[in-house]
Amino acid sequence: MERVEKYIPPPNNRTHDRDSTFLSEVVRRSGVNVSLCWHCRCCGSGCPFAADMDYLPNTILRLVQFGLKREALESSAIWICVGCHTCSMECPQAIDMAAVMDTLREMAMESGIQVGEPDILKFHNEVLKSIHRYGRTHKLEIMMRYKLWKQDWFKDLDVGLKMLSKRKLDLMPSKVRNLGKIRQLFVAEREEKKK
Repeated sequence: MERVEKYIPPPNNRTHDRDSTFLSEVVRRSGVNVSLCWHCRCCGSGCPFAADMDYLPNTILRLVQFGLKREALESSAIWICVGCHTCSMECPQAIDMAAVMDTLREMAMESGIQVGEPDILKFHNEVLKSIHRYGRTHKLEIMMRYKLWKQDWFKDLDVGLKMLSKRKLDLMPSKVRNLGKIRQLFVAEREEKKK
């Protein structure tokens, strides 16, 4: 299936609201100079998930450069990115795309904008809850909670059964010895967000 990229309007297009502070905010928060992007598309050609994204990674950077905050924060691409850094390795400017995507996800959640991929956010939150409870992930519980939320019990059942048969899913969770230290990280992160 051929993927069609969405049209990115020029910056003077009046049908889109531009935020003149968006670029500087993304640069400040991510520590990445987004303006260095040449739009050579090397990032998208190396990305293993580009086919599932609504915008290629360089297009996300273009949205940021144009100040098209809403389009960038509502995109599914920022949620589909897994932060594997393949794009960064392909980039001739060595732009840390994963840091930009992390920043955009944080900004999307803070601004209350409709998340482009709510299923991915829900799954991510279940992973964090598991780490908070046990100090590590308990994959079976994460999958069960996610399936309970989705009300989608039988999709991927064959994968789950294969994982169980290969002992990739533990029936009981295991905990780290010093769970208190893990939970301190969550408290520190919450306090950092309040600043």
